[in-house]
Amino acid sequence: MNIDELKARIRDIPDFPQKGIIFKDITTLIKDRHAFRTVMDHLYGRYRHSHLDAIVGIESRGFIFGAALADRLGLGFITARKPGKLPAETISQSYDLEYGQATLEIHKDAISNGKKILIVDDLLATGGTLGAACQLVEQLGGKVAEVWVLIELSFLEGRKKLAGYPFFSLIQY
Repeated sequence: MNIDELKARIRDIPDFPQKGIIFKDITTLIKDRHAFRTVMDHLYGRYRHSHLDAIVGIESRGFIFGAALADRLGLGFITARKPGKLPAETISQSYDLEYGQATLEIHKDAISNGKKILIVDDLLATGGTLGAACQLVEQLGGKVAEVWVLIELSFLEGRKKLAGYPFFSLIQY
């Protein structure tokens, strides 16, 4: 399955979560076993020789791809979540979204010094969420090996907020 075929399985939802936003709905891609397998095969092929120590997935769609890849690679999976969702002591990082503000948290004991971390999410828009995740990894002493997203909304220039971090997007709009 090629990139155009994957794109055809991503549904646009206008005015969600607010007027003027066109939401890229990946539920239509992940319910298609061939499309989901294609994405996971890409991820596995890209990172199988990367000598990663763990994968950080960002709530909630980053959990889908990140956890599945961690399983394939035999790695641990770390969740980056919205405030109040993690049960143990956390560190947090606030950031701007394309339509508001938010905060991301990670357990304080999730990453140890020098660990090589892949950050996974479904979409890069303005870069706030992924930038916050990179900062959290570094605050805990980890090294961001790369940031991977399924979809990049290039016109929003979120990649600029990730300057200095290796970055890869499978699909660009």
